[in-house]
Amino acid sequence: MAHVVDLGRLAYRDAWRIQEETLDARIHDRIDDTVLVVEHDPPVYTLGRKAGAAANVLDPGEAEVIEVERGGDVTWHGPGQWVAYPIVKLEGPGRDLHAWLRALEQVMIDTAAAAGLAAGRDARNTGAWANGRKIGSVGIACRRWVTWHGLALNVAPDLSWFRRIRPCGLDAALLSSVEAELGAVPDLGRLRATFLQRLVNLGGGTGAPALDTPARP
Repeated sequence: MAHVVDLGRLAYRDAWRIQEETLDARIHDRIDDTVLVVEHDPPVYTLGRKAGAAANVLDPGEAEVIEVERGGDVTWHGPGQWVAYPIVKLEGPGRDLHAWLRALEQVMIDTAAAAGLAAGRDARNTGAWANGRKIGSVGIACRRWVTWHGLALNVAPDLSWFRRIRPCGLDAALLSSVEAELGAVPDLGRLRATFLQRLVNLGGGTGAPALDTPARP
C-alpha cells in the first residue's frame, strides 16, 4: 500500500519541487511509497521527452509551458483535472514499466466506473478512454527504479485548454472528461473516494504516514 498526500490546489512548479524531494527520500528509503494528489492552478502545459513535442504547442496564451522529465508529448494540467504522482519503488517482479503504466491506467478506468462511465484502453495510445475519446493520460519517469510523475484524469475541466495544443500529438477533439461523457457533473464525493482508494493500493509499502506534508486548501 502507499501513503496518499493530498496537496489540494497547487502551482505546478511547487508540486514538482515536492515530487523531487519525495523522490529523493524514497530512493534512499527514508519514506515508504507515497502518492501525491493535486489539482494544478494556475493552468500549465508540460512537455515530455518525446521528440518533436514542442511542435504540438500551438497557442499556449498566458499559460506557462514547462519541459519535464516524464515520457510522452505535450499535455495540459489545471483545475478540474485530478493528478496523481506515485513515488513508488518497483521491486522484484514489479520492475516492469509497461505493467506500471497499465496499473496507472486502471486507476482511472476504475474511477470512471464509479461514476457510471465505462472506460478502457486504446490499442494505439496510452491513457484511459471512453466512447473513443481520451479522458485520462499517463506519463512517467523512473530513477533507480523509483517512479515519479504519473497520471491525470479529466474529471470536469475546461476542455477548451486542450484546443491550444495537440495533446499527446492528437487532435484536441479526442480529449474529453468524465463530465463531458456523462453529460452531467458526476458524484464527486464517490468518485474521489474510489480514486484515493485505488491510489492507496499502488505500491508495496505499509501505508503508514510517509511525509509531514500538510494538505493544502
